[in-house]
Amino acid sequence: MHPRHWISTFLDAQAAELGASPNTQAAYARDLRDFGGWAERKSITFDSATQPDVEDYLLYCDAQGLAQSTRARRLSAIKQLYRFAFEEGWRTDNPAVQIKGPGRSKRLPKTLEVTDVDRLLDAARTSGRTQNDQLRNTCLMQLLYATGMRVTELVSLPVSAARGDPQMLLVQGKGGKERMVPLSPPARAALSVWLTCRDTAEDEARAAGKPTSQFLFPSRGKKGHLTRHRFYALIKELAVVAGVSPAKVTPHTLRHAFATHLLANGADLRVIQTLLGHADVATTEIYTHVLDERLRELVITHHPLAKPSDSD
Repeated sequence: MHPRHWISTFLDAQAAELGASPNTQAAYARDLRDFGGWAERKSITFDSATQPDVEDYLLYCDAQGLAQSTRARRLSAIKQLYRFAFEEGWRTDNPAVQIKGPGRSKRLPKTLEVTDVDRLLDAARTSGRTQNDQLRNTCLMQLLYATGMRVTELVSLPVSAARGDPQMLLVQGKGGKERMVPLSPPARAALSVWLTCRDTAEDEARAAGKPTSQFLFPSRGKKGHLTRHRFYALIKELAVVAGVSPAKVTPHTLRHAFATHLLANGADLRVIQTLLGHADVATTEIYTHVLDERLRELVITHHPLAKPSDSD
């Protein structure tokens, strides 16, 4: 079979059986197409590739200067492809199964100070071309910080989830897994105001014969809701207005801030795992290291014994 058929069939199975998100599928497709292009230049087929061939490809990736995390991800995609091929009977072996990858460097996630978050929330209240934009931006930021949702989970929220002044939201996460996340009083207030504004706009659209949206944050684009790319740009704009370095601010740093601030105030790690939708608590444990590092910096910066004396 042609590599394109291998990849497309594998991706269809990932979507159907594991509920892989479009973003995950796109990442798999990019990685496997790169492997397929390299193999084709070497006159190697997916059917005939051996363990040394896969190892040569990883050496090629290293020579290209690809990051350790990128090389680890590509090997993971290749391993899963060949595991699928073995299960389907396309191959009698998995040439990648015994290859140990480069691993992933455990970099601490970037987070924000509480004062930074407060400034971003203030900026959202006054940023936007119209009052509707300002109310939407306020709701987006309040929900993101109050719940720690992933950006895709946030922008694709159905409006039905927000009806009835809920104290908790039902969120559909990775792999279609659902979880409940509680709302803070400011988030509930912002949601209520935005919902009234949104419904008014939708009623006007309906009266004008235009289609209405099922999403909490509707858009005229193909997806029908605000895209993750537009929100990424929006949060950078809010950072500029707030006087916070845009390099520090992404939707994911707000998610990290949510977890770090909860942990700093005594929340249980298992609770944070549930709220974030992590399958493994080991993923959540990274925030304990973030907190340890912040405390270390605090001591070094402010403790009198940590400062060099005049005699040093």
